[in-house]
Amino acid sequence: MGQKVNPEAFRLGHIQGFSWKSRWFADKKNYKKMVLQDVVLRKALLERLKMAGVMRVEIDRSPRELRIKVIVSRPGMVIGRSGSGTEELKKFILELVQTAKGEKPPKVDLIVEEVKEPEISAYLIANRIAEQLAKRMPHRRVVKRTMERVLSAGAKGIKVVISGRIAGAEIARREAYHEGKIPLQTLRANIDYFSAPSLTKSGYIGVKVWVYKGEITG
Repeated sequence: MGQKVNPEAFRLGHIQGFSWKSRWFADKKNYKKMVLQDVVLRKALLERLKMAGVMRVEIDRSPRELRIKVIVSRPGMVIGRSGSGTEELKKFILELVQTAKGEKPPKVDLIVEEVKEPEISAYLIANRIAEQLAKRMPHRRVVKRTMERVLSAGAKGIKVVISGRIAGAEIARREAYHEGKIPLQTLRANIDYFSAPSLTKSGYIGVKVWVYKGEITG
């Protein structure tokens, strides 16, 4: 049996462009609380900013400041008119952050960054495929069209794996599609990976996407 590892976790600290999604230090007393806060914050922001094409949420903490960077494909939907959207989002974040009685809430610094290449983002690709499968569209056509679009956008290779009750089949199966190169064991290879669920009427279908964007050297 092959031993699998998340491609992004495998490359942490080796190449530029792959960084930890949470960066902070806490003692044993507060560590559990901060991890739970990160999970709640990231889940809520990904759901709230779904229409803006959110791809990634990064959290930095200091003793008195909470810095959150959201990377989206449509930043105008997050910022709003004259920055009103960011102010509402800061209030939303403060409501989610639980502080002890008498403890001063942290200062929230919100950074909105635009995705440079949304067409080759594994997160957006996997969610797009999952949504189309949930609408009962033909899975082969969906995957083939998506792969063609990604390769024409400049990606070096793409791999898509879907598993579950595909097309409403009685027995679950696994189908893999591959175009171009996917060098998973090369640390300098810039591999973007994400897995997303598709909740169809027949059952759960898992969608995994690997995108090879080229090598990073130096």
